[in-house]
Amino acid sequence: MLVGYSSSSEEDGEPGSEATTRNSRRSVEEDEDEGNQDLPAKKKARTEELDPKTSRLPLPGCFLSMFPDEDDEALTEDSSLHGGRIRSFKHERGNWATYVYLPYPPEEEFEELLEELLSALGSRGLNLTKQEEFHLSLSQTVVLRHHWIQPFTQSLQAGLSNCRRFACSAATLKVYSNAERTRTFLGMEVSTGHAQLLDLVRVVDKTMTEFRLDTFYKEPSFHVSLAWCVGDQMEKMKEILQELQSLVDDRDEGPFLLRLSCAEVRCRTGNKTFRFPLKL
Repeated sequence: MLVGYSSSSEEDGEPGSEATTRNSRRSVEEDEDEGNQDLPAKKKARTEELDPKTSRLPLPGCFLSMFPDEDDEALTEDSSLHGGRIRSFKHERGNWATYVYLPYPPEEEFEELLEELLSALGSRGLNLTKQEEFHLSLSQTVVLRHHWIQPFTQSLQAGLSNCRRFACSAATLKVYSNAERTRTFLGMEVSTGHAQLLDLVRVVDKTMTEFRLDTFYKEPSFHVSLAWCVGDQMEKMKEILQELQSLVDDRDEGPFLLRLSCAEVRCRTGNKTFRFPLKL
């Protein structure tokens, strides 16, 4: 099992109660003031000079950054900072968004086709955003507690260790939306390799069940998402789906076929990516 890290990070930890700290500090100061009343003036001055409270060093910036202000946390919920996307669940420190997938490294022909599809959609008033990365999902996005990450990935590794590599392909465009209908996607549905994908899902679902997390859909439509837009635009996109499909089918070199080499399953949790190579 290999682990990678993305450029973003999430902190795990809770700040202490500031009010409690102030109250305890005030009570200590009052006790010390009462005790100093019985000391001679010189000794009292000497005691005050040595009081460590007057010579505290400032906390390092890296420590302070572990406990952001409420304003900083509010920024993570601002949909305008995420292209208008709305979280499916509230961001909480220690909760890591997690999903399992097969990566798809795009080829040049795929990139050219995608630009043509986006241009055709734009001419109809549908402005979609290209996916930052392309993959085929094997799970829903779930919330994983930080201390569950190691046993969760170990369970995945154990289950996937007996799964063999295979290939699948996709060529048919289809419109999807998330459960909340806050985003609409254009995807390419898998046409071969369905049985092997179901075998992988069964392994992933077993781990999800162990941790009482949501399993995958009962009758999944395996696909690679190509682009997305904010809001429920399913009906508008379906109206021009046949026109978009013609861009896939009527190419100079023949119909485009997305080929996915299923050699490695990945699990993204927060800023970490775990890799599980499949058997030859």
